Amino acid sequence: MEFVLDPLMEGEKSWECYSTSYSRSEAVEFKPVSEDNDVQDADTLVSLDAVLPDDLLEKVLSFLPIVSIIRSGSVCKRWYNAVHSGRLSWTSMLPQKPWYFMFTCSEDAVAGYAFDPSLRKWYGFDFPCIEKSNWSTSSSCGLVCFMDSEDRSRIFVCNPITRDWKRLQDAPGGKYPDYSAVAISVDRKSHSYTAAVAKCKQVPEDYYQWDLSIHVYESESESWVTPFNEILVGWRGGDECVICNGVLYYLIYSTGVLGNAEPRHCLVMYDLSVRSSRMSLMRMAIPAPCSLTCGRLMNLRDRLVMVGGIGKHDRPGIIKGIGIWELHKEQWREVARMPHKFFQGFGEFDDVFASSGADHLIYIQSFGSPALLTFDMSQKMWKWSVKSPVTKRFSLQLFTGFCFEPRLEITS
Repeated sequence: MEFVLDPLMEGEKSWECYSTSYSRSEAVEFKPVSEDNDVQDADTLVSLDAVLPDDLLEKVLSFLPIVSIIRSGSVCKRWYNAVHSGRLSWTSMLPQKPWYFMFTCSEDAVAGYAFDPSLRKWYGFDFPCIEKSNWSTSSSCGLVCFMDSEDRSRIFVCNPITRDWKRLQDAPGGKYPDYSAVAISVDRKSHSYTAAVAKCKQVPEDYYQWDLSIHVYESESESWVTPFNEILVGWRGGDECVICNGVLYYLIYSTGVLGNAEPRHCLVMYDLSVRSSRMSLMRMAIPAPCSLTCGRLMNLRDRLVMVGGIGKHDRPGIIKGIGIWELHKEQWREVARMPHKFFQGFGEFDDVFASSGADHLIYIQSFGSPALLTFDMSQKMWKWSVKSPVTKRFSLQLFTGFCFEPRLEITS
């Protein structure tokens, strides 16, 4: 089956399926009619599509929104081949804003809705390679990396738009660590990618020490290496990391056993290009900008950005707002704080939330609500998305999601 996007209509599925025979049907002949309605000799009729070279056809299609490009693949066999050619000509397509995929946390297969901010529409959407919702995710330049949150070693890389996917070799470092995080970075020129997994487990019978290891996968070599390992004292790993400018950034948390309750979060970094094993991450740890209830890291055009819940000083587990910070030379600079009218709009708000971003766009979504808020970094503008078609069916139902860039030329 081949898949074509169609905008969401009430009561209808929006990720429509067309059989391969339909998508690959013979090219339609376009017979132009002269202005004076004279019938011309059939031999003189020339279809513009027939004389348009493949590269020029792809160039024309590249100016369309990606939804329109995908739909055009069902026009005729030639257009289908142009859309699914996988040629690098799609690298010149107009920049596409990142989509946000929202779904319900459950044991069922992952299926939900994707929001297109350019057309402000939702589309029914599902992923071909994951069976349930408890997966950790990271995305970069059209690819999404999934890590099974149960054994924390099974990893897939997928292009959600073309539905191309690949299972990587299981990540080293053992299964079932106490904490783990995954990140992916795609080279926009070569289309090669790097995946990194951080695993952290408590040293047996020692509440003070946590064993942190970093494992790196390169798509060109199709293999894993484990370049770094360190014992953290009074700190443990978490589930949030990102790759930015070749550096792996990882949020770690205070265990409080050594009296280091403040700051509760620190940012550590590891240079993936150097891959030194003779260093301590804690020597370069950067404290969180304030008392955070949680933190979400993202790479926005090679800028490290963090979205975090701002905790109260007297009650650090209670959130009083959400802030956005950017890292400048090992110092956090506040970019924005969510206005109170938007913060209230989350309704049943918990102290944890999903947040991810790409390009200039940040998405924020409460785990307790399908409402989706966007923040444009370039315009410093907050805006609610069009109402999500995901509905809340019971009070304790949870929602989550992540964003990805819609691309056609990237493969796993």
